[in-house]
Amino acid sequence: MLRMSKLADYGALVMAFLAKSERMLNATEISSEINVASPTVAKLLKLLTRGDLLVSHRGVNGGYSLARSADEISVADIIDVIEGPIALTECVSQPGSCVQESDCSLRENWQVINDAMRKALSEVSVSDLAGGRREHSVTIDSNGSFDTTAGGCC
Repeated sequence: MLRMSKLADYGALVMAFLAKSERMLNATEISSEINVASPTVAKLLKLLTRGDLLVSHRGVNGGYSLARSADEISVADIIDVIEGPIALTECVSQPGSCVQESDCSLRENWQVINDAMRKALSEVSVSDLAGGRREHSVTIDSNGSFDTTAGGCC
């Protein structure tokens, strides 16, 4: 089964919540509002700040805010920061790591699929997450080229 981790899912939730907020929020406020345990939120805030997706503001009125516009941060950015680079197979993430690689007839196709998935995740912004559901479609033609299109809200 192909699935992102709960931590990445919660990371997207934190980012979408902060995008909707009109002020900086601290870890306790975020945890309470999104109903995710404080230690998990604290870990996510640290990762997202280290990954340059959030900015930490110190002081009595401090908290966290997005490092750039919600339109400029994608789901792919969040996953990269929390889980590392998006890769469906080991040979896609680390060429030369598989003993079958030199004889594998699937590697190119896995790369096309991985690129399509990455592009689709890159097309969905934190702003999209914060604003609700948006339809996206990905098509791969017989040459292995792919195209993503975004539709309006459903």
